[in-house]
Amino acid sequence: MTAVSVALLALFVLTIAVLVIRNRRNKFATPLEKATFGTLHTVALAAPALRDGLSPRSAAFALPYLRTLLDTCALTMTDKNANTLAWDGDADQHEPDVRALAEQVISTGRQQVLSHGNLRCDHPNCEVRGIFVVPLESDGKIIGTLGALTTSTAGPVLMRATAEVGRYVSSQLELAELDESRARLNRAEVRALRAQISPHFVYNALTTIASFIRTDPNRARELLIEFADFTRYSFRTAGEFTTLAEELNNIHRYIRLEKARFGDRLNIKLQVAPEVLSVVLPFLALQPLVENAVRHGLANKPNGGTITITAENAGAECVIIVEDDGIGMDPARLHEDLEDAHMSGAHVGLGNVDDRMRSTFGDDFGLVVDTAPGAGMKITLRIPKYRAGVRA
Repeated sequence: MTAVSVALLALFVLTIAVLVIRNRRNKFATPLEKATFGTLHTVALAAPALRDGLSPRSAAFALPYLRTLLDTCALTMTDKNANTLAWDGDADQHEPDVRALAEQVISTGRQQVLSHGNLRCDHPNCEVRGIFVVPLESDGKIIGTLGALTTSTAGPVLMRATAEVGRYVSSQLELAELDESRARLNRAEVRALRAQISPHFVYNALTTIASFIRTDPNRARELLIEFADFTRYSFRTAGEFTTLAEELNNIHRYIRLEKARFGDRLNIKLQVAPEVLSVVLPFLALQPLVENAVRHGLANKPNGGTITITAENAGAECVIIVEDDGIGMDPARLHEDLEDAHMSGAHVGLGNVDDRMRSTFGDDFGLVVDTAPGAGMKITLRIPKYRAGVRA
């Protein structure tokens, strides 16, 4: 979506919010304000379904509201193959006419009109006097059409109004496509992160468990159960978000498996405010940060060290800090590693989490990393307590 489209959408949201407030206070100054509120309110009712994408369900839900705007006897949507998705209103005997016009719109990219003089209808008492069909577009491609049937003479005002409604529908469908693209990207990044878990952790965990089979069978059994629970959670398919409580439970499993390998060289401290345990964040957002602390911060330190995880309540946000007292590193080197993480594999978990945080919450919510040689590493995440579309 272009910057202009985003600005117009923001203006639309602000306008309707102001009008809703004034409506509740019964302080509309003019009939025009009342009409404006009615129009914007109707448009807003159609938006949620359209944000799910173009489908028979979304079309059937949105069409009655959109038909109210145009005041036509019927309104319909087709897909990119000119197949009817839904029809609201009367005169469905003209569906073949609409589909024929839709095929022309899809092939030419231009709106089509069938006026009264060219309409042929054997249906008794048919009052249809004109049909308009306009394209629905997303990312510069025609993905369907919107068709309006009118009982009045097909004129330029209704033609222009239908085109404007078509552009509004297109903007909502483009937002839906952006949402889906973001979701596909997040799913791909989670798959990449899961692939990264395998070589860096699974081999060491299984080797450690194997070492206990003869010397301490009971502990080997407990660790094997922990490993099974860890992998079950890490490779689950139920959504791209989770709660802080679930993420911390998985970190507990990870630390218990790593402590079996490192012994007293690895310690962990948790300072978590109970009221933020239900905060929703991207799936596998914390475990890679803890794994980074173990692999790059503490594994090469002779006496090991401590990882401290803090989660604080900060008004509309939750602030999470993952800190270790390991060997640290040069910030410039870390920046270079993150730039090339997809090629070198160094700190790929940090880069992955940073990308998904920014994709989900915006660029202001990327990771903040403080480190220096010999000074450990501190990673800070800010998680909004509420963000539309983000739920576990």
